[in-house]
Amino acid sequence: MVSQLSKSNEAAEIFYPDSDDQPMASNTEQYRWIVIIQQNLNWLLPDAFVAGDLFWYPIEGRADISVAPDVMVALGRPKGKRPSYKQWQEENVAPQVIFEILSPSNTKREMEQKLLFFERHGVKEYYLYDTESHLCSGFLRGEFGLAHISEMAGWESPLLKIRFDTTGDELQLIRPDGTPFLSYEEVIAQAELFKQEAESAKQEAESAKQRADKLAEKLRSLGVNPDDL
Repeated sequence: MVSQLSKSNEAAEIFYPDSDDQPMASNTEQYRWIVIIQQNLNWLLPDAFVAGDLFWYPIEGRADISVAPDVMVALGRPKGKRPSYKQWQEENVAPQVIFEILSPSNTKREMEQKLLFFERHGVKEYYLYDTESHLCSGFLRGEFGLAHISEMAGWESPLLKIRFDTTGDELQLIRPDGTPFLSYEEVIAQAELFKQEAESAKQEAESAKQRADKLAEKLRSLGVNPDDL
């Protein structure tokens, strides 16, 4: 009989790779979308672990069972660095929401296998976006597993509360406050604009104070106390 200690040592020796030596994305558009979704969700969700291209191992002792979603969201799990997402070390919380950004290298068989993996291991919402055709599709867990969402136009994620706007040339993801997801460059540009507006307002306030001081000084030279006005 194998002792519990032997089993524990055996489990501890299992190697769980944190890379498959494959690139994160096969083209710039796929990479851009992965970054936009991961960063915006990470900003939006303070009480969730949001990762891009990170290996997820759902079963302890089974390093052969894994997937690295383009973006995954584990609600209720703390943020922080991880070499991979080992579910048994995360209070057995499976990522609830998955995003996949399709590229020409993705095969139908590959995507069918991913859907089966997410179906089997407890994902509640699964979204796919094709950066070439700009088609967006999704699956929502129901009574019998992940079911295809019939209409994505205007769809709101039950868990994330973000809205899918498919009316433009490309997908727009809308935050609960009505503002769109922004790229890092757009965030920097917006921050610079706010900075310029604040500096302009400060300069205008300083100019107004200088004009008021000059007027008060002139009134005093005429023997008028500005406080009496």
